[in-house]
Amino acid sequence: MQIPRHEIPTRNIASVLQSRGKRFWRDVEALQEEPSWFSNALASGIRILGLHCAVDPEADKLETWEACVTAMQVGSALFASAQATTDSIECRIDHKMRTVRAGALPRAHAGNWLNAFWLACVCREKKRMTELCQFPVSQLRQADGVLDEYIYNWVEALQAYWLKRPEFGDKLVAAVDGTDPDALRHAPRDSVLQIMYPPMNLLTQLARGDQDKFNAELAKAVEWHKGYWTSDGDRELNAEGFVALGPLAVSCLAVQAGFTITVESEYLPKHLLEGAWINEFPT
Repeated sequence: MQIPRHEIPTRNIASVLQSRGKRFWRDVEALQEEPSWFSNALASGIRILGLHCAVDPEADKLETWEACVTAMQVGSALFASAQATTDSIECRIDHKMRTVRAGALPRAHAGNWLNAFWLACVCREKKRMTELCQFPVSQLRQADGVLDEYIYNWVEALQAYWLKRPEFGDKLVAAVDGTDPDALRHAPRDSVLQIMYPPMNLLTQLARGDQDKFNAELAKAVEWHKGYWTSDGDRELNAEGFVALGPLAVSCLAVQAGFTITVESEYLPKHLLEGAWINEFPT
């Protein structure tokens, strides 16, 4: 099944990438002194990945893979900084070892955790996935912002899935139940139902080993993603929506589990899904 991405104007993307790239690297450099820039850097890294995928929809160019890895490295560094017991840590970001200030706990919220974990899944970074899954949910609750309860159950479900903990099923059910519109207190209903819930549904089919159902639900997830990001003009131009990061990440887990993915879409860049660039360079 093929699901085309919404139309994206690409004429000025090179100049947009240049300006966004400058801001992104300023944020990364600022991490040496002030970890509060982590949220900006991670969000910018994800948007830069989306911009690369806008002009490279199959992600067959090295620059697109580098953008994916760089965003992943920032996400992982955020949570390493949040747990550090020293004043600073050393981490690789964009082929270079950098000193990053410790103390990012206020930015280590569940939303950033999900993005960091999705990126690690796409990059097949098993060690980083394990480290993220060992990050205490109690510390996520200490971060800035007020979030609905379902998101903490969702994080715990993903951690239990990856670490093979027995509470996986109960946490996944609690997460799904928590996305009921009547249970929401803070998050917009459309983002929860069209963006947050679909990866939960996909993980359910993956855990059941149901490849056909997984592909059927993946098609729905991509359509919901498209519907969300085309519901108004501002969203259509937001590079965060150019890639369906959550569905892509769970699909990468499914590929690793032996599933054949039959849904084709620019929202699921082919070479990221297949892991074609893995081990291309040290990450």
